[in-house]
Amino acid sequence: MAVLDEDSITRLLGTVAWERDGDEIVKVVERDDFLGALGYVNTVGALAEDMGHHPDIDIRWNRVTLRLSTHSEGGLTDADFRLAALIDAAG
Repeated sequence: MAVLDEDSITRLLGTVAWERDGDEIVKVVERDDFLGALGYVNTVGALAEDMGHHPDIDIRWNRVTLRLSTHSEGGLTDADFRLAALIDAAG
């Protein structure tokens, strides 16, 4: 899987509700409480496991930060944007 070029990254960023941070895309989600945040993380975890591609996840009470990058390739690939779109669709 190849690292995407800048034009492709810019185009794909327009298709997901994520922001770019260097070689990663980032999404921050807030839920009502800690249990809501954990439920969201479990949903994301199931999607990631099905795809075999896993985000870095940080939970701070009701706030979840997800970071996607293809570490083995050293940057952003199609897999990152495919998983981002699945996560967006799951809510």
